[in-house]
Amino acid sequence: MIDFKTEIVYDFNDLRRHEFFMRKAIGEAVGALEENEVPVGAVIVCKNAVIASAHNQREQLQDPTAHAEMIAVTQAAESLGSWRLEECTLYVTLEPCPMCAGAIVQARIPFVVYGASDPKAGAVASLFQLLNDSRLNHRCEVKANIFAEDCAGLLQEFFRRQRQQGKK
Repeated sequence: MIDFKTEIVYDFNDLRRHEFFMRKAIGEAVGALEENEVPVGAVIVCKNAVIASAHNQREQLQDPTAHAEMIAVTQAAESLGSWRLEECTLYVTLEPCPMCAGAIVQARIPFVVYGASDPKAGAVASLFQLLNDSRLNHRCEVKANIFAEDCAGLLQEFFRRQRQQGKK
């Protein structure tokens, strides 16, 4: 259980911090690639500690909701003993989809940092802006494009492999 009495000053503009934790999310994405899953990784940080770490597992679990963010949110809630993740930051290698953005809002995550944009399904900036929609009860601060090329490169490699396997 995390002790919420310990106050830590958090600067959301600290690029080194974002790069440090995004590297951990990229490590999760590499794990997904090795398992032949779409390489998306996520970590959730609370008070400078990683409390959740996950990657896509849709194929392995045969579960359409087994996105990295969804699994990480569940882990973080269990870690904190609360569904309210109000002191957390989510790091994810790909812009969250509508389902994951909805979970982020529901969990009250205040900070989201992502790598690559998703022009086909992104619900933070590309197609929808769910995390900053004034009609919803919660909004997030967002930082985009942290190691975007590295994150996009993993996805490109995955889909290149998929096309090659389809030709065999």
